[in-house]
Amino acid sequence: MNETFLMNLLSSISVSGYEEPVQEVVEAEMKNYADEIRRDEMQNVTCILNPDSDVRIMLSAHADEIGLMISNIREDGRLQVIDRGGIVPATYPGHQVRIKTKNGEVYGVVEAYRSLFKDENLGTKQFLIDIGAKDKADALNYVSLGDPIVPDTPIRKLANGKFTARALDDRLGVYIIMEALKRAKALGCKVGIYAASTTGEETTKTGAYWTSVRIQPTMAIVVDVTYTSDCSGMDPAEMGTVCLGEGPVLCNSPIVVKALNEKMEECAKKAGISVQREAASRLSYTDGDQIHFSNQGVPMVLVSIPLRYMHMPAEVADEKDVEGCVELIAQFLAGYQG
Repeated sequence: MNETFLMNLLSSISVSGYEEPVQEVVEAEMKNYADEIRRDEMQNVTCILNPDSDVRIMLSAHADEIGLMISNIREDGRLQVIDRGGIVPATYPGHQVRIKTKNGEVYGVVEAYRSLFKDENLGTKQFLIDIGAKDKADALNYVSLGDPIVPDTPIRKLANGKFTARALDDRLGVYIIMEALKRAKALGCKVGIYAASTTGEETTKTGAYWTSVRIQPTMAIVVDVTYTSDCSGMDPAEMGTVCLGEGPVLCNSPIVVKALNEKMEECAKKAGISVQREAASRLSYTDGDQIHFSNQGVPMVLVSIPLRYMHMPAEVADEKDVEGCVELIAQFLAGYQG
């Protein structure tokens, strides 16, 4: 694995609507590999290989993460917030946070007291963030309205090739599509590859739509995370049996083209990569849905990364699954015949 690239992605703060830091990491990493890099008004970044090819395969993964945003500063200097994406409110009180400001990072703590956890309607309206400010005027020396906030969660390696960090959803996907472009290039890929690190998936889902409309892809490979069934609280009857370390996950969904799933499985078999299957009864609830409905319709296949504890401050993934996704997509691209 390219640990430096991955760590740089995971270390950035990229709350939905504030994706610039992670996109800068992508551009810096890919400038020596892509033939062209495009960045649009909404901060979508597309790295392109073989732009003159008539076949345009869009790779898509979203750069944004869930988090908070400063909505108000009280007279006592405490920060009030709203959510950006599907946070789990109970995971915030009592924990440290990082605030991205124009002058760098500021640290704080989400206030907590025992009776707060008894509130059945606990949400961001009850959150107060203490940055140590004396009052509102003092707080404004450190932060501004609109600054994004994330849990102050470290990146840690676990046993047996597993690792944990916040927002593996979906910066792992960004890592995978960019590494797949590099590897496909090394394998002599001739078709056009448009690896798009998109914005706003956790909130508006506009990024993937904008990018697809401008690329007008022949087809799309979407990379996002999916729930595993090998942890507490998950029922395999809903989505199937998915385990960490067992390989990339292909989706049985009405919105996924079955022939593309079959081609992915053929590539996996040739490359000796194990794959898993998940079930979806309707949409995929990823950027793949927006891409599929764009233009005059875009054939789409979803390659998912098994993930434990999605949308929690500490998610868990497996290096083997990440590597399997990179290799599978690279082999698919290098062998694509249309």
